Amino acid sequence: MTTFSTDLGIEGLKSETDRLFARKRIINFALPVLVLLYLGYVFFAFEIPALWQKASIENARTLVSDSYSYKTHVTRDNRDASVSVAIEGERKGAYPDGMSPEWVSLGETTVIDLEDGHVVRFGPETIEYDIPGYGLIRATPSRSKGVQAELPAGPVPEWINVSKNRLAIKTEAGRLTVTRNRSEVFRYFTGWELFFFTLDSPYHGMSLPDLAGRAVSGEAGAIFNDFWTNKMWRHQDVAWAIVETLLMAFLGTLGAGLVALPLAFLATRNFMPIRAIRFATRRVFDFVRGVDSLIWTVVLSRAFGPGPLTGALAILVTDTGTFGKIFSEALENVDQKQIEGVQSTGARAIQRYRFGVIPQVTPVLLSQLLYFLESNTRSATIIGAITGGGIGLLLTQAIITQKDWEEVAYYIVLIILMVMLMDWFSGWLRRRLIKGEVSEKKAKRKSAKA
Repeated sequence: MTTFSTDLGIEGLKSETDRLFARKRIINFALPVLVLLYLGYVFFAFEIPALWQKASIENARTLVSDSYSYKTHVTRDNRDASVSVAIEGERKGAYPDGMSPEWVSLGETTVIDLEDGHVVRFGPETIEYDIPGYGLIRATPSRSKGVQAELPAGPVPEWINVSKNRLAIKTEAGRLTVTRNRSEVFRYFTGWELFFFTLDSPYHGMSLPDLAGRAVSGEAGAIFNDFWTNKMWRHQDVAWAIVETLLMAFLGTLGAGLVALPLAFLATRNFMPIRAIRFATRRVFDFVRGVDSLIWTVVLSRAFGPGPLTGALAILVTDTGTFGKIFSEALENVDQKQIEGVQSTGARAIQRYRFGVIPQVTPVLLSQLLYFLESNTRSATIIGAITGGGIGLLLTQAIITQKDWEEVAYYIVLIILMVMLMDWFSGWLRRRLIKGEVSEKKAKRKSAKA
């Protein structure tokens, strides 16, 4: 609060007021300038212009499209002229010999109709791509001469990349890549193909009414088994990975709470009179929570090996320090009158803690435990990627392949649903255990009966 001396006179008060307002104007002007200068420093220090130049909108568009679509690969082995067709180019999604989608005609010359006039032909010796509005492109792969490409006259468009050993063509209809040993066409389709049944399943391609009819007729178990053991999407492994992630979060959070509660009494002034013990306990809490859970994960992985239990221990160690600090602060704020009231009944020390202290701090303890349980569900995903367990491991494996981005999207959706479920569950428990909705409902029922 600013005060003025009454001994300054009118002129003195005026000059003092002007000086005060001038200083405030300078401060109000200086703060935005400092913020702009800092943002300018960040702009150049982190090389934002260079980062923007490296950014590729095309790669971003491809990544997004891969997350909600799939590619069907038609591959020709240039060494023996054999042709195979597979979803995402995987063996688990390969069409049986002699089978192919309707837009692929197998034969001595395999014809691939990419629609809108785009046609690719895998001939005995040459690869042809007829592009409307541009012309016919021929490529002859050879082990000794590389890839000999013949293009229409004129400049080479940007969507064609041609060199001695490789020809790559990218159009809206599809993509063609020709190298010495392999020629490949892949085409995008919207959806997650083979999500329910793989190509070797007798239920692949059936409509929902047909599946319902088969299930009613006694094939429900077989239908579920084909879905549950899907070799491409691995629903069984994914479900177990989610269970592992939830177990890591639950065991780590609950274990940290059980370890931190008795230690928290040693860090409080009103329950531990020995200052050295209080100081040592608080420094232990500072140490274990000062090291990030990811670092504890790496350390414990070297000590105990990979696995979900190692991830649970990492969460336990980190949260023990956090819970110890939170619990000790809650214990220091307990009402001594309630403890004295229990003591007046002749209760022993353990009984005083049980009936005089714990009921006061229980809402804080449960609230923090439930909040960290929800937060650790997300943390367990990242920890699982390091320890080799849970949905985090599957997510990391899918990202490393750099091609199965629809699986990445699938795992991310499951993680979001898992976090939403834990948020709802923790909120439900919080209402039941802390706010006492169950007790209130029982009281209302009793009063209604009375």
